[in-house]
Amino acid sequence: MSAADTDSDPVARLAGTVIGGPLGRYAVPRRLPWPIVAALLMVAAGVTTGLGVVLRAPCIRSGWDSPGQFWSMCFSDLATTYTSANLSSGIGPFLQGGALAPTPSQPPLTAVVMTFIASLTPDGAGRNPGDLIRYQLTVNFALWAVLATILVCAMVWWVASSVPSNPLRAAQVALSPVLVLTLLVSPDIVGVALATAGIWAWGRSRPVAAGVFLGLAISARSYPVLILVAIGLLSLRAGRGVQFARTAAAAVAVVSGILFFMLLVNPDAAYRAYRSWWESGGSYGSPWFLPQLFDHPMDPAVTTWLAIGGWLLAALIGAALAFGAARRPTVAEISLVMVAVVLVTGKSFTVQSSLWLVPLVALTSLPWRDHLIWAATEVCHFGAVWLTIAGVSTPDRGLPDNWYAVFLLLRLCGVGWLAYRVWLTAYERWPQVPDFGGPTVEDGVVEVDDCAGVLAGAPDQRIVRLS
Repeated sequence: MSAADTDSDPVARLAGTVIGGPLGRYAVPRRLPWPIVAALLMVAAGVTTGLGVVLRAPCIRSGWDSPGQFWSMCFSDLATTYTSANLSSGIGPFLQGGALAPTPSQPPLTAVVMTFIASLTPDGAGRNPGDLIRYQLTVNFALWAVLATILVCAMVWWVASSVPSNPLRAAQVALSPVLVLTLLVSPDIVGVALATAGIWAWGRSRPVAAGVFLGLAISARSYPVLILVAIGLLSLRAGRGVQFARTAAAAVAVVSGILFFMLLVNPDAAYRAYRSWWESGGSYGSPWFLPQLFDHPMDPAVTTWLAIGGWLLAALIGAALAFGAARRPTVAEISLVMVAVVLVTGKSFTVQSSLWLVPLVALTSLPWRDHLIWAATEVCHFGAVWLTIAGVSTPDRGLPDNWYAVFLLLRLCGVGWLAYRVWLTAYERWPQVPDFGGPTVEDGVVEVDDCAGVLAGAPDQRIVRLS
């Protein structure tokens, strides 16, 4: 790393004083190789995930009892789904289907991973029946903590590898406050890590591998569809549709293969999550939940179409940015804007959904100031949502609904701030004349996207002037 890595970021420059301060006038800047920076950040990521475990300590001691898990703000789907979905029966019954099969309401790949991790949990033979469930929940949670740590370290490596000229961007993954709050709330990290791997593979000019990773990510969660769309939009602008077709074909093949396999072995698990989403109404974190807070709930059908409209709006905004910016935006910039739109217009904006923005923020080169502004709104909402849910059983202690509405809107503004900052950065990036000492270029195009992959240096084929 060098002085250039921190000079442009006031927060990073201030934090640097903790470990020795800025370089002196006569110091000679020295840049560490990106693998060393990545390795150091992976160690830091281990500390961050450890703090996430410490945050759940009250629940580990109590066995995730309710409403205590909400008052202590240590709720985790990883623990509650273990008992509510009968995951202890193991991967065998899950793959056989039927009435006794585990029933996690998760997309196919996530359901398989959750059931497999649960299968590794010891049966606790010989233990006191009163302590058995607590023991199994603790071991299952510990296994997830190990897996999550490994996946976060992999994400740090992929981000640093994607931007070798400035690997400190990966610090926004390794040290993110949002990671501490959300990493161990749900199994979303599986999909987030796979999506990050897809962006990394695309940046390494491996379109088929990118499609495989993104296909796996889509089978774990739906948001990676937007990353695939972002790559497609940029490929269309650069006239590299053939390369994108390989990525899209690989992704479709992987998703179709997983769905087909699940339909053969456990049809209910193949579409359970999607059916639950279709039938549900507005829930915590969503703007469509606000009327319910004031005793006027929206019809589930209306929220469904509003959420679908959010996906269409995200695609339109992504297209406007991809084709309207004077200089070709980056994959991460378009992906972040579209993911942000879908999150704030969805039927439910859970606390763990913000995890999807963390690697995208790191890859867009947003300064730490913007990251911390957004993280502050996440922290406020994180506390508010658990106090509101706990207040359902103890109204006189819970957070009043009107105050939860304030924190919900604050969080939506935080995500909107990220999208606005990224849009501004991408849209105001004007074309530059290449110089002989700059990056390798083709036809006078200077590439600004470290994850451009096969698009690097490609001249624009399609551009739309919006103003």
